[in-house]
Amino acid sequence: MSQTPKQSAEHPVPTSADVARLAGVSRATVSYVLNNTSAVRISEPTRRRVREAAEELGYVPHAAARSLRAGHTRMVLLPAAHVPVGPLYSRFFNELQWALRRLDYTVVQYGSLGLDGDEAARAWAELRPVAVVSLGEVALTPHGVGVLKRSGAKAVITLGPERVEGAHSLVMDQREVGGCAAAHLIGRGYRNIGVLMPDEPGLELFSRPRLEGATEAAMRAGARIEPLTMSYDEESAAALAARWRGLGLDAVYAYNDEYAMLLMRALQDEGVDIPRETAVMGADDLLLGKLLRPRLSTVQIDLVTGQRLAGLVDRVVRDPGAEPERHDLMRARAVHRESS
Repeated sequence: MSQTPKQSAEHPVPTSADVARLAGVSRATVSYVLNNTSAVRISEPTRRRVREAAEELGYVPHAAARSLRAGHTRMVLLPAAHVPVGPLYSRFFNELQWALRRLDYTVVQYGSLGLDGDEAARAWAELRPVAVVSLGEVALTPHGVGVLKRSGAKAVITLGPERVEGAHSLVMDQREVGGCAAAHLIGRGYRNIGVLMPDEPGLELFSRPRLEGATEAAMRAGARIEPLTMSYDEESAAALAARWRGLGLDAVYAYNDEYAMLLMRALQDEGVDIPRETAVMGADDLLLGKLLRPRLSTVQIDLVTGQRLAGLVDRVVRDPGAEPERHDLMRARAVHRESS
């Protein structure tokens, strides 16, 4: 403990002035290079010399100081996901983060578990992000959007089933997924359709609208929908499969491919022939579904790319006064394979 001050004196924190001296340039040039300022023309050899000097000294720009000079941060806040959103959405979120980094934004994930929309907005606002991309788990309100904007957020973008006043809204109409699956099964001649809902908490944000979409499609066609629940484990799948023949169903649409594959394996273990006794359909079009026997029918979901969303964030940050827009984030289509 007593050695800490001595160590600090022996190894002072390097500054931009140290980098400037080592590189033989001004502090302003160091700032332009390390902040990727494009408005000032600096030769590539000078840029390389500054970066090499910064690396040699171990210099890292101070984010808070940079924010004070710029009048805002380069922080984009992404509330952390607390539910297993699946491989499709994980790829989308990863792509979004990489694209934002390439645009020189700092991406910060914030754990908002236990906070409602307005509480979360106030907590996020304390960090003074330049943008917030709310991924749907926290239901932002118009009041919460106002809190974020008054704190300096230039862009507030929401992902969810409905538009939020004051925010740029990316609408994910999950009903389209369930409706697409049910319409496919009905078109194949099935009339008694189970809709498998995850038993895991938090997924109702996705699963409930998918059930609604399937129910609406069935009502139009005079077909029957039977909601079912199952946990994502072998025991729960086996228990459902054991009573399957008593349910009187000739088809099942599972929440996604992972739940569909788990149930299909359990049904096969019970001797249920797929698709002759029961057709099975999932969603997300995972590669593994093509490797099963029978190959899994699914709903292919076309998401707006993470790169496009990052571009929207950057555009709104640059023009924060623009009228809030609505964008449809996804489209769905049925992919017929052997399981239906």
